[in-house]
This record gives sequence, structure tokens and C-alpha cells, in this order.
Amino acid sequence: MSLYLKQVEQLVALQMIDDEIMQLNTFLKSAPAEMERMESRLLELKETVAHLKETIAMIVTQRDQLDRDIEDTGMKIKKSKNKLMMVNNSKEHQAMMREIDNLEKTNRGREEEKISLLEELARQEETLAASQSELTALQQEISQKKKQINQKLQSAKARLETLQGLRAGAEEVVPKPILSRYQFIRARLSQPVVVSVGEGICKGCNISIPPQTYNVLQKGEQILSCPNCQRIIYWSEHFAKEEETEESKAAVA
Repeated sequence: MSLYLKQVEQLVALQMIDDEIMQLNTFLKSAPAEMERMESRLLELKETVAHLKETIAMIVTQRDQLDRDIEDTGMKIKKSKNKLMMVNNSKEHQAMMREIDNLEKTNRGREEEKISLLEELARQEETLAASQSELTALQQEISQKKKQINQKLQSAKARLETLQGLRAGAEEVVPKPILSRYQFIRARLSQPVVVSVGEGICKGCNISIPPQTYNVLQKGEQILSCPNCQRIIYWSEHFAKEEETEESKAAVA
């Protein structure tokens, strides 16, 4: 393999390494952010559950107080009715009847209030059950996610070390001016930045390159850039021919 082809091959390899490094770095940044979102949601659910429990406790207290008041007033009504049987005076009889009516009216209001409280209690308990279910599921998901992410983080860090070694090896083959051009283009253009040219068409921008540039590219003597998109280009047939040569050598051997 000629020096030119070796340099192009290492540029393509360098691009693949940098692509993987970029993906790994993206994961290393996004994974903690995802865990933070889940932890934030977990905190919200815990606060919701605590608030619902407080609300339910307050409703239960109100219900119990209503039960006591209804019972106490019921006892008063019973006593008043017993006294009513012993009253002979018409004026006292009417006064006691009004008192009984007022007490019964008060208890009816309390019964209606109790019904509303029980309905609200049922709604709050239903919401609490749903929130607790979501909380439990999220806690389990976070526990599993932490294990998975920690494993992936360790694997990603180990892979990054390997890639950095491979990258250093590729950089040794590529001349510094070409390496600087590659890094400059990569920082400014969408990937890929090292592309093949087939039938005079740049695979990066899908535009024909000038015939003179195409002729120079086919000679395989210097690394060129596409005049249209500025990406580093190479003639695809060079590597096709290289593969054929290697296959022929293997067949002869």
C-alpha cells in the first residue's frame, strides 16, 4: 500500500474513531442528566404522596369529628323526645318541638357534609394509590437504571481509553498539516468530513467536482479537498483496486 493510501486509510479510521468518541462523550454527559430527571420526578412523587397522606388524615379527622357530633346530637334528640312525652304545657311542647327540629336539621346538614367528605376521601385515596404505585415503579426503575448506567459508564470510559490509543496511532501516520485540516473541517461541518468520490461525485455534498481536480485525485499523489464542501476526498476506486491486489496476492500464496 502506498504512503498516500495509508494516510487516507488512517484518516478514514481516525474519522470512525472520532465519531465513536463523540457518541461516547454524548452518552457520558446525557446519562447523569437522565438520572437527575428521574430523581427529580421521584422527589416530586414523594412530596405528592406526603401531601395526599396529610390531606387524607385531615379528612378522616373531620369525618370522625362529624360522627361524634352526629352521635352527640342524636343523643340530645332522643332525650328531648323522651322529655316531650312528659310535657303537658302547650307552649313548652312547641318549644321542644322546635328544638328537636333544629337538632335534626343540624344532623341532616352534618350527614350531607359527611357524604361529601367520604366522596372526597375516596378520590384522595384513589389518587394516593396511583401515586404510590408510580412511586414504587419509579424507584425500581431508578435502581435498575443506576446499575445499567454504571455498567455502561465503566464500559464507555474503558472504550474511550482504547480509542484514544487508536487515535494516537492514526495521528502518527497522517501529516500534521492534513491532520490540522481534518480537525478544522470536523469542527465546522456536519459528519462525515472524509468522503469518497465515485464517478466524479463527492459523497459528502453530492456535487460533481471539477474534471481537473478529479484527474489529480485519481493519480493518488496528494490528499485533496472537495472544492464545493471543503471535505477531504479520496477516489473510491483506489481502495477497490487495493482490495483486488490483496486478494490476488492471497490467491497466489
